[in-house]
Amino acid sequence: MSPKESQNVEWKETWRDEYIRWVCGFANAKGGKLIIGKNDKGQILGVANAGKLLEDIPNKIKDILGIIVDVNLLHEKGKDLIEIVVESYPYPVSYKGEYYYRSGSTKQELKGAALDKFLLEKQGKRWDAVPVPRVALVDFKKDSFDLFRAKAAKSGRVSDEVLAEGNASLIENLNLKEGHYFKRAAILLFHHDPEKWVVGSYIKIGYFRTDADLLYQDEIHGSLFVQAEKALDLLLTKYLKASISYEGISRVERFPFPKAALREALLNAIVHKDYSGGSPIQISVYEDKIYFWNDGQLPENWTVEQLLSKHASKPFNPLIANAFFRAGMIESWGRGIEKIRQECEAAGVPLPEYRTDASGLMVQFLAGVRRKEKMSEKMSEKMSEKIIALLKSNGSLSSAALATQIGKTSRTVERVLRELRESGVIERIGPDKGGHWVVKEKP
Repeated sequence: MSPKESQNVEWKETWRDEYIRWVCGFANAKGGKLIIGKNDKGQILGVANAGKLLEDIPNKIKDILGIIVDVNLLHEKGKDLIEIVVESYPYPVSYKGEYYYRSGSTKQELKGAALDKFLLEKQGKRWDAVPVPRVALVDFKKDSFDLFRAKAAKSGRVSDEVLAEGNASLIENLNLKEGHYFKRAAILLFHHDPEKWVVGSYIKIGYFRTDADLLYQDEIHGSLFVQAEKALDLLLTKYLKASISYEGISRVERFPFPKAALREALLNAIVHKDYSGGSPIQISVYEDKIYFWNDGQLPENWTVEQLLSKHASKPFNPLIANAFFRAGMIESWGRGIEKIRQECEAAGVPLPEYRTDASGLMVQFLAGVRRKEKMSEKMSEKMSEKIIALLKSNGSLSSAALATQIGKTSRTVERVLRELRESGVIERIGPDKGGHWVVKEKP
């Protein structure tokens, strides 16, 4: 017998009919055992009426919940205990119209959005696949279809034949319709006013001097494709200040955070948000940091550590994710977090921090202290030394070969090579292909 209460074990001193709610919770979760005759401290008290309980409990559970459970008589330290073994049920189990769920070592009554999500999952559906009545194709926004077609044509993930067909056929091809009804995903992706059906389906951006001092803010509305384009553009043109430098006669703008990393974080927030929550995506910008928050959760039993390691793609909204993938805006292999890490590493800024709790998921980027090329002096010096040593041995090594040998990205190595070249430490002889590097001797 389990030495303590857990996700799958609950102890009760005596039997009460209200404990059928606990049985309901086990049935709706991963199953479990209810032990009667043991207190919360694990002390064995026993039951005096074990024979009657063996007969009454299974009948009451069957009458109220409509399920069959195993009720066993146990003997421990000379006392009788009742063990109720509950299997996990593939369909929702109701206690007099109420739904309970075992989470951790507690019983929770499911209500509102949590209940909707639970019922859908038990039916094998996801939130974004639910059909919505009273929505017509004419309600959808032409600009959103045009934007999708342009991006999908560039990505090559949708055939030219499908893109050439009408909007109705495109909706069918993306599996955004069920019978005569459009699914929630279709409304979010292409409708001109998705907030009419999905409260909070927009993005809010604010610039803060301090946590309590909001200087200005904007809201981005429209279809998700339009929101993604407008939000990133607004971040780069209004909220983030780029430093200006010149490489030869070329003007170079560098933002305090890698543009590609911000784009990936924004798309992740849009695709993985729990749109049943009613809260908008919130982006809080400061002089030296930026936060992305969305009303979403990690997949069940996932941790932040698992999110940061290599993992399979498990989108919260599969249909929305598929459309963004077809448009070439995201990948389908769960590589978004790794791409953010690579971009931050290449830019020499701190890796983002991820926090998750019952309220949602937060990603924080810090600008950090950087020297030219956005790399810390210590990191730059170490990589420079390694690259110089390798080039002394073999000046024909490419940036890709150097990156493999020192364990960095090609982009990071190219930045260091450019810095060494500009400072006169190395010189390129010949063209990019077929040429070689020469390490100059110190005078």
